[in-house]
Formats: sequence, structure tokens, C-alpha cells
Amino acid sequence: MITPDTKDWTWVLTRPCGECRFDARAFERELIGPMILSNAAAWQRVLRGRAVEIRPTDDVWSPLEYTCHVRDVFRIYDERLRLMLTEDGPQYPNWDQDATAVAENYVGQDPAVVADELVADAARIAERFDGVGGDQWERTGTRGDGATFTIESFARYLIHDPVHHLYDVGKSS
Repeated sequence: MITPDTKDWTWVLTRPCGECRFDARAFERELIGPMILSNAAAWQRVLRGRAVEIRPTDDVWSPLEYTCHVRDVFRIYDERLRLMLTEDGPQYPNWDQDATAVAENYVGQDPAVVADELVADAARIAERFDGVGGDQWERTGTRGDGATFTIESFARYLIHDPVHHLYDVGKSS
């Protein structure tokens, strides 16, 4: 599974994804906020589907679980972005999304609540990205595994995750 904490992450920035075909080089960095909001709207449509809590196979998340994951990606990455904007070279821990899915009982969450939370979290991080300008795009942050990002590479890396997961949900339905 492609995740926001995949150790070998640089390929996302240098070529289209072999699965979802997303190309992180194909847009202006200032479009990241609107892209996040557009993606959040697409997840609203996913949650209006039928049987969103059912996994297509035992080893593939349900649409609800994917949506919870994307909501949490927006939350965690908003905090990371805040740190990158307010601290010099912050380091933040890796995130185990599988442990979070179990601990937070993704499959048992209320789709209507998840939908509202996802919209709010997407709006928050989109607004923060919309406020980035000039030299701020070059500010850095480092994950616990040593992967260092600029805000620009962080933004491009981030948006691939929810886009890819929409692809995942579409191919499994």
C-alpha cells in the first residue's frame, strides 16, 4: 500500500505513479489547497455509497476505512506543516497508519461524522497551504526515519496519498 510514511518516497516526485497515474510534477504548487478541497469533495461522494464499511477483500480497506485514513492524513500533515512553518527544521515521528486504523476503530466509525471531519480537516490544511508563499516553500522538516522534505516536496508528496486512495476505492468497487 502507498502510504504517507513510505520510506522510499522520492519516486512520487519524479514520475507518475504506476498505479493511479498521479503526477506530482504536473501542477503549480499554489494549487495544493484547491486540490485538497477537491479531493475532500470526492470522498463525500464515496461515503454516500452503499455498504461503505465492507471490505472488498480481507486485506483491502473498506471505503470507510480509506476515508478515515485520508481524514487522519490531513490532520497529521496539517500539524507537520504547522511545525515546518513555525520551527526551523522540525523533526516529527513516523506514523503507523495500520495501528491507527485498529486503535481508532476505523471500520466502526459513523460515515456522516467522518464526512464532516474530513471536510473540516481538509479545509484547515488547505487554508494553511494557501498561506504559504515565497521562501516558505523551501522550509524543511524531517521524519523520524530521516526523510527530509521542503514544504513544496511535502505538499506534492502529501496530495498523492488521498488521490491514490480514491483510485484504490474505485478499483475495488
